[in-house]
Amino acid sequence: MSLNKFPIGIFDSGVGGTSIWKEIITHLPSESTIYLSDSKNAPYGEKSEQEIIDLSIKNTQFLLSKNCKIIVIACNTATTNAIKLLRKNYDIPFIGIEPAIKPAALKTKTNTIGILATKGTLNSELFEKTSSTINKEITIIEKVGKGLVELIESGNLNSEKMTKLLSSFIKPMIDKKVDCLVLGCTHYPYLIPQIRELVGNKIQIIDSGEAVARQTKTILETNQLLNKSDTAGVHQFYINKNKKVLEILISGDKNNLKISEEDF
Repeated sequence: MSLNKFPIGIFDSGVGGTSIWKEIITHLPSESTIYLSDSKNAPYGEKSEQEIIDLSIKNTQFLLSKNCKIIVIACNTATTNAIKLLRKNYDIPFIGIEPAIKPAALKTKTNTIGILATKGTLNSELFEKTSSTINKEITIIEKVGKGLVELIESGNLNSEKMTKLLSSFIKPMIDKKVDCLVLGCTHYPYLIPQIRELVGNKIQIIDSGEAVARQTKTILETNQLLNKSDTAGVHQFYINKNKKVLEILISGDKNNLKISEEDF
């Protein structure tokens, strides 16, 4: 089979990366995908850099064993801590995700932007490097979204506990006149309806999903790996814990998908 028809590999520390997957299949409907949800080890954001690297290598090798032609790291924490090493050690294109603070810096009118992310992302070398390029007149309010990923992974997306936790992170940002809120974790787009209830229409909510999908298409074209077939892609999901949450998040998206719960 031609390399062009091989699948796009996607991995995340859990089900949150499906927010990226949805953008990819919208922009690239002919591409097939294999999604790895390492929910057993979620969240990555509380782990050490070496643990994150080791898990990212494991995930990469799994996707390579499934003949993936490109790998999208649908996890901010894994990207900011491991992508440099993965690109060095594997001869395959990698698409990474990092918080969209540059677009936020261009859009802010109050010169104050907020970022909600994991500890692993905010403490990473890549995030520090990106932040250092932002106009010094712009204040960045950082909040570690501790506990949010766990609630999403356990199926408590719309719970009272989630609402209270989100409020504790968002309200201090509102008080400091943030007018752009960057979602620095691929789980967090699923929280946009609740965040919108807290902030109204005064704050722009920015995530990286669409930009990642566009970049994936560009890299596929550059490497002559784009599937130009008119046939819709097929989608295989692998998860190592609680596939019911995954089923809820992707239900209604496509008929040609399959979910396997396995221990890996």
